Amino acid sequence: MVKQRVSYFYDTDVGHFYYGPGHPMKPHRIKMAHHLILSTGLYRKLDVYRPHLAAPLEMTRFHSDDYVKFLSKVSPESTRPFLQQMAQFNVGECTDCPVYEGLFEFQQIASGASIDGAVKLNHGACDVAINWSGGLHHAKKAEASGFCYINDIVLAILELLKYHARVLYIDIDIHHGDGVEEAFYCTDRVMTCSFHKYGDFFPGTGAITDLGAKKGKYYSVNFPLKEGMDDASYQSVFEPVIEKIMEVYKPTAIVLQCGADSLTGDRLGCFNLTLKGHGECVRFVKGFGVPLLVLGGGGYTIRNVARCWAYETSVVLDTPLGEDIPYNDYYEYYAPDFKLHLTPSMAMENLNEREELERTTQEVLENLSALKGAPSLTLQDVPPDWATRDAGTAADNADPDQRQMTDKDGAEKAEHPSEFEPKEGAMDTTD
Repeated sequence: MVKQRVSYFYDTDVGHFYYGPGHPMKPHRIKMAHHLILSTGLYRKLDVYRPHLAAPLEMTRFHSDDYVKFLSKVSPESTRPFLQQMAQFNVGECTDCPVYEGLFEFQQIASGASIDGAVKLNHGACDVAINWSGGLHHAKKAEASGFCYINDIVLAILELLKYHARVLYIDIDIHHGDGVEEAFYCTDRVMTCSFHKYGDFFPGTGAITDLGAKKGKYYSVNFPLKEGMDDASYQSVFEPVIEKIMEVYKPTAIVLQCGADSLTGDRLGCFNLTLKGHGECVRFVKGFGVPLLVLGGGGYTIRNVARCWAYETSVVLDTPLGEDIPYNDYYEYYAPDFKLHLTPSMAMENLNEREELERTTQEVLENLSALKGAPSLTLQDVPPDWATRDAGTAADNADPDQRQMTDKDGAEKAEHPSEFEPKEGAMDTTD
C-alpha cells in the first residue's frame, strides 16, 4: 500500500486568541493538540505549513461584503459605532459570538489554512490535508452563530469545486452542520452528511426530512441522534450510510469535520464516544482513498479535544500512539492519569435504541437510493487559486540567493519544529 502524503497547517499564533472569561470556545486547545503532535513525533511524518491569512476578498466568495467588512473593523474598544451591525450580524455580548481581541485575525488563520489545504488537494500535492483550527460549521452568509464567524468549510469546498465535480462533506460534531448544509442546500455538486444530536439542542436543525431543495433534493443527508451515543452504535449507522453515499454519489473529494464535542465528558456535549470510536470514522473515510480535507470543529473539554485531534492525526498517518501522554508544555492538563484514551461514562444511558437506529438508517439509505446516479459536470476554464494568484509575480521578483519559505501552492513551509514555539513576548492564555 502506497503511503499517503499528509499536509498539516498550523499557525503559531492560533492558540493565543481568547473569546473571554467563561466562554466555552478556547482556541488554546489547538495549540495543545499541536504540542501533542510534536511530543509524539508525529510531525516528522507530516508536511508542515504555516497557512496564509485569508483576505477579505476570499471570504466574500461566500459571505456578504458588509458582514466581512464589519468583522474586519470591529474590536472590543470600538463597539459603539457598530451597535446596529452587531445586532444585525448576531455578534456581541448578548450572543454566543462575542467581540474579542484579534477576532478577525483568528478567522483569517482558520480560513486561510482550510483554503490552503483545498489548494494542495486540487494540485495533487497531498492526499490528506489537516487543519485543526478549521471546521467552523455554523457561520452563515451574513451572520455569526455558535461561536463561528467565517465558514472556512464553505470557503474550502468552493475552492475544491474548481477542480472537483462532486464534493462530499461529512460532519461528526455533536451539533448539526447547519451553515454548510444551508450554503449548498440547492445544489447537487456538494452532498452534506451530518450525524448529530437532534431535539431541544443547538442549532435545532437537521431533521431527517431535511433533504435539500431544487437541484439539491436528496443531496442533504441528516442522521438525527439522541444523547448517550456510544462507539458501537455510532459505527453501526455511520459506516453503512457513508458506504452508500460513496456508492451512489461517487465524490472526487471529501471534507471531514471532526468536532470533538461528540466525545464522552464534553463540557457541552452529551454523547459517549471514545477517541477510538470517533477516530474510527476518520479511518473509515480515509480508507476510500479519495482526496481528503480533515478539519476540527467543536470540543469544549480542551484536554480531550487535544487528545482527540492528536490521535486522529496518528490515524491519518497510520502510526499507532502509546497510551502514555508524553511530556510536553501542557502535560499537567492530562492529570490525573496522563493517558491518551478516554473511558466511556458508565452513568450515561444510551437513549438510542437499536431498532430506532436501524429504522433511521433504512430511511436514509432509501432516500439515497432515490438518486439517479452521480451528477456529471464538464469543468471548463478553472479560476485561479486564491492562495497562488499573486505567487507567480512574487516568485519572479524574489532574490534568487535567498531561500524562499513559500511553496508553489502559496502556504508557508515550516522549516524546523522550533518554529512552532510561541513567538517571543507572546501571551500564553491557558484558561
